[in-house]
Amino acid sequence: MLKTISATKARINFGDVMKQAKIAPVIVERGGKAEVVVLSKKAYDQLVAASARTDLKKRFDELHAQIRVELKGRKLPDPAEIIRQGSEERDEQLFNSLR
Repeated sequence: MLKTISATKARINFGDVMKQAKIAPVIVERGGKAEVVVLSKKAYDQLVAASARTDLKKRFDELHAQIRVELKGRKLPDPAEIIRQGSEERDEQLFNSLR
């Protein structure tokens, strides 16, 4: 359950606010309006990590859409075939360097 406290009480009892924030976020009000939320470092880290995952997924989806547009209906080659070709090229370069 979220606890709500006035800014004045939060300032006076900040140590207690910190202890409470380790249990659950504390909403600090000024003039009867919620202004800030005090939360534990663990809760903050979880929010940051979730945001980073969301941003990464969004970027991945954007890149995926861009690749589809650039391909214009063409299909990508099979990844195994690309790896095989790269291995053959590498083997040929190594063989040539030994001559």
